[in-house]
Amino acid sequence: MNIKDRVVVVTGAASGIGRSLVKAFNKHSAKHVVATDNNFEGAKAVASEFGGTAMYCDVSREGDIARVVRNTEREIGPISIFCSNAGIGHLGGIEVPNDDWQKIWEVNLMSHVWAARHLVPLMEKRGEGYFLNTASAAGLLSQVGDASYSTTKHAAIGLGEWLAFTYATKGIKVSMLCPQGVRTAMTDGLDPDFAVAMKDGMLEPDEVAEECIKTISEERFLVLPHPVVEKYIQYKTSDYDGWIAGMSKLNERFKY
Repeated sequence: MNIKDRVVVVTGAASGIGRSLVKAFNKHSAKHVVATDNNFEGAKAVASEFGGTAMYCDVSREGDIARVVRNTEREIGPISIFCSNAGIGHLGGIEVPNDDWQKIWEVNLMSHVWAARHLVPLMEKRGEGYFLNTASAAGLLSQVGDASYSTTKHAAIGLGEWLAFTYATKGIKVSMLCPQGVRTAMTDGLDPDFAVAMKDGMLEPDEVAEECIKTISEERFLVLPHPVVEKYIQYKTSDYDGWIAGMSKLNERFKY
């Protein structure tokens, strides 16, 4: 998809990858970028710095996503690209409380469902549209020490695949962003000696955003800012038991 003159919405835009996406879309001549976040002051600062409009959005609430879609379509124009970027992590395993599991499920998966629910019918009528959904390399592989993050990111990729093949003939495209370590608030404070996601190097959010722009322009499904992830996927699928054994060793090495 050609980004020039397109209306774009970015969730989780107040900082990190979301902020860099707003910056990148404006740099590459998008018509208008809507920066949304539950940190509304942060979203306003990003919109002011790079151009565009700020809207409040708590992506764990379907009504907020529906309002952003409705107001953008009415006040700014048809949404061509929706970047469902907001996400959270929660270190821990099966002992993590149910309420925390529910929250990360809503933010990391259901926000993508709700964005599609309210946008797909509009995009179908127009014959085109694009979803850039932020997942993680943990959704293709897994994250040592973080069961809920790994599980919800796997689910997000499953949804992205389903959207991609179900609506391919309707002109709707999907890309899934699957980085490893990125220098954001989510990784602040993590010891690189004990964080498996950092072992192949940390990227800056601006680097990740530029890779997203390139992938959208080429209409490819996976955005892999760390190219080595593709090799890990290939190894996983070629020898699943061997991959599990390797992840077990990593689990012993990277203790949280």
